[in-house]
Amino acid sequence: MDIFIKASQFILSLSLLIVLHELGHFIPAKLFKTRVEKFYLFFDYKFSLFKKKIGDTVYGIGWIPLGGYVKIAGMIDESMDKEQMQQPPKPWEFRSKPAWQRLIIMLGGVFVNFVLGIIIYIGIIFSYGEKFLPNENVKDGVWVRDSLAINLGLQTGDKILTINGEKPRKFSELPLKFINGDYYTIERNGKIIKKEIPVDFISKLIERGKSAGGFLYPRIPFMIGAISKESPNTNLQVKDVVTNINGKSVKYYDEVANELKNLKGKETIVTVKRGNEFKEIPVKISEDGKLGIHLANLNISQLSKLGYYDLKEIKYSFAEAIPMGINKTWNTLKSYINQIKKIVNPDTGAYKGLGGFLSIADIFPAEWDWQTFWSITAYLSIMLGFMNLLPIPALDGGHVVFTLWEMITGKKPSDKFLEYAQIVGFMILITLLLYSNGNDIFRKLFN
Repeated sequence: MDIFIKASQFILSLSLLIVLHELGHFIPAKLFKTRVEKFYLFFDYKFSLFKKKIGDTVYGIGWIPLGGYVKIAGMIDESMDKEQMQQPPKPWEFRSKPAWQRLIIMLGGVFVNFVLGIIIYIGIIFSYGEKFLPNENVKDGVWVRDSLAINLGLQTGDKILTINGEKPRKFSELPLKFINGDYYTIERNGKIIKKEIPVDFISKLIERGKSAGGFLYPRIPFMIGAISKESPNTNLQVKDVVTNINGKSVKYYDEVANELKNLKGKETIVTVKRGNEFKEIPVKISEDGKLGIHLANLNISQLSKLGYYDLKEIKYSFAEAIPMGINKTWNTLKSYINQIKKIVNPDTGAYKGLGGFLSIADIFPAEWDWQTFWSITAYLSIMLGFMNLLPIPALDGGHVVFTLWEMITGKKPSDKFLEYAQIVGFMILITLLLYSNGNDIFRKLFN
């Protein structure tokens, strides 16, 4: 069932993005009286699941869900229709149009992607507002329980002040900022310390695998979630919160864990908060410094209700949501560009994490949540827009480069050159597609 929900969200999101991207090419083509021969969701090699001709255009749905396309008459594209290109140019063909019109047609899809990202983010901000843990409200610092965070140079209690010179607004933003960052500053025992982010940090994060979870956490209380059957401390109860151990006041789990290590194999008194009462309970500590309990799994909202953190909740008017949606789109684009820079730098090892369709599908949650769905769709739309702008033949960006060259020099590349460039670009894309999806399969099989 989880796989079905993930797949359904992925297909719906992908279909929406493909149709709107191709509409971005279709509409200006029609405005400039350029014939569009095909408009397809998914690829239709050999046969279609559905097709219907209306006017000069065949609309259809293919059976290969790897994208979609519009086939514009007189344009050298993935269809590689050489027979058409050998005929004299017709007035309704793409190649007969002025360069500025061809440029607008080519940029239409990318334009729609970025505008769609803005519209979705505006809608999310207006509809849901924001509820988050401000980084500045993590007043007692982070909880370091992961070797990856230790390798970053962090210690429990460190307050993260800036990453790459910028103050993080939300605590939840920290992992991505570390991924995109090069250096950070912390406050430790009243001292400000600047540290470099190891160049191979992303590589180690990828090698650790998704199942290992995150690497940065807010400090949490020692709340009992369950008691082992073998535990001698049956006088403890689920939801008890340890506030004092052996006469020492404690607030967080890490403080209790440290005290337990110092009292291995001994008996002592702990004070627990049980409901609205405080009770002193005698306990026996095992030789490995344990009480025989399982820790309660608390989310940020639950920690807030317990009084450990102050969350911030903001509602926005539609007018306020507009600049915020634009700003969110811009920041998302900058973050994605930073990730691409990391990927092309072999020293980071980020290329190991390059994923294909399985990775994209896997970012959707196992439960249907419209806010999450639209957030991911906005991100994918911006990602699709940027990727299509890359100056690779066979992508919109490659066609844009050739058209700009023509506008600047007055010399139009020959059809034969464009055909060869299209083949080269297609081979580059196939290589990237095989590598990224091969990474997905490898990780599924061996991680």
